[in-house]
Amino acid sequence: MLSYNKISERAQHLLKVLVNRYIREGQPIGSRTLSRDAALDLSPATIRNVMADLEEMGLVSSPHTSAGRIPTVRGYRLFVDTLLQVKPLNREEEQHLRRQFIPKYNNQRLLEQTSNLLSETTHLASVVMLARHDYKALRQVEFLSLSKKRVLVILVFNEQNVENRIIHTSRTYSPAQLQSAANYLNEAFVGKDIKNVREDLLRELRETRENMDKMMLAVIEMAEKAFENKDSEPHDFVMAGQTNLMEVAELCQAEKLRDLFVAFNEKRDILHLLDQAIKTQNLQIFIGEESGYEVLYDCSVITSPYTVKGSVIGVLGVIGPTRMPYERVIPIVDLTAKLLGSALNHH
Repeated sequence: MLSYNKISERAQHLLKVLVNRYIREGQPIGSRTLSRDAALDLSPATIRNVMADLEEMGLVSSPHTSAGRIPTVRGYRLFVDTLLQVKPLNREEEQHLRRQFIPKYNNQRLLEQTSNLLSETTHLASVVMLARHDYKALRQVEFLSLSKKRVLVILVFNEQNVENRIIHTSRTYSPAQLQSAANYLNEAFVGKDIKNVREDLLRELRETRENMDKMMLAVIEMAEKAFENKDSEPHDFVMAGQTNLMEVAELCQAEKLRDLFVAFNEKRDILHLLDQAIKTQNLQIFIGEESGYEVLYDCSVITSPYTVKGSVIGVLGVIGPTRMPYERVIPIVDLTAKLLGSALNHH
C-alpha cells in the first residue's frame, strides 16, 4: 500500500492541480497546462518527470497516447483524504437548505422531498434509505394467555399507538406469572425505545442467570419473543435525479447508463452499499471500485447517516461521476443528513 508521506509536496501540489482541473473539464491534462496552472517555476520537462512518477505510483494514468493524464481511483483517494479543502456552505446556500426542512410533511413525504432536494442541489443522482425503524417509546406492555403455550402481547408505544403480537412460549405460564413479567418490564423500560428493550434486558440479566427465580426466567422469555428485532427485513430507498447522470460524458454511453439504471431499479447492490455505509455511522466516500460493484466503477458515492434520538436509522447520499466536485458535494450531503434527522426528531 502506498504511503502518502513518500510523495513530495511538489508532486502532491501538481496532483491536486491536475485533479481540480480534470473535475472541471473532464479532459486529460497535459504538462503545459499543469505548468501554467500550478504557478510553480517548473519546466514542462520537469513536470513530465513528476507525472511519470505519479503514474508509476498508480495515482494518474494516460487514457490515450497523448501526453495528457487523468487521476485514477487511487489518485482520487489521495486527493480526497489529504489534499481536499472542503469549504463550508455559504450562508445563502445553508439557509436555502434549512428552509426546505420545515416539518410540514409526514415521514415518507419528507424522505422523498429530501431526495429531490439533494439531486436538485448537487445535480447528481440522490438516494435516501428509508428509516430502519420509527422510534417507538414503550408506554405499556401486557401479556394475555391464549392457550397452553400461546400468549397475546399488547404493546402500547409513543402516545397512543398499539401493536399486538402472538408469541409461542417454551412452556405454559399462569396469568399471575404473565402479570409479574409485564409489571417488571413496565417499571424498568417505560420510555425506552422498543427496539432496545430486548438487548438492554438481556445484557443486564445475562450475568445473573444462574440465580434467577422463575419469575425472572418468565420475564426473559417474554422479552426475547415480544421485542424480537424485526429489522432484518429488507429496507428500501427513494431516488431522484437519475437523469442527471445522462449529462455526464463518462457515463452517457448507452451500455453504462443501461447497467446503472438496471442497478437502480433492482436496488439490491445499492442497498448493500447503503448497509455498509450505515454501519460506519460517519460520512463515507466510495470511489470507483471501492464500492465493490462493477456497475459503479465509474462513479463515486458519498453517503452520510441520519439520526433520530441519538440512534442512526438511515443513510442518504449522492451518486455521480468520480470527477464530481467533492469540496461542494460533501458539505451538502453532510448538512442534509443533519437537517433530515432534526426534522424526523421533530415529528
